[in-house]
Amino acid sequence: MKKILKFEVELDENNLPDNIQMVGDQVSDDEINLKALMIAAWDSHKKETLRVDIWTKDMPVNDMFILYHQNMMGMATSLEKSTGEVKLAEALKDYCAFFAEKTKIIG
Repeated sequence: MKKILKFEVELDENNLPDNIQMVGDQVSDDEINLKALMIAAWDSHKKETLRVDIWTKDMPVNDMFILYHQNMMGMATSLEKSTGEVKLAEALKDYCAFFAEKTKIIG
């Protein structure tokens, strides 16, 4: 069985993202309002990460800070679950706390 999940990016006259939509079998258009998209994929042959980072021109900087913080926290959790490296995951979480403090996204 195959499932397809697509992201459609509408660009303005200067090729800057105006709108990002997620399209798929289980996705309802009115449920999600995307302002940014971060995708990372692992190429096992080249041993490198392929990345796509897109954000709309009206995404507030503070929201971008929150996006980064939540992504890094998720990476810390995934790191611990996938490798069992508790100390490395905790170090990343410590950095996330520092990041949240410096960006003032968490009191």
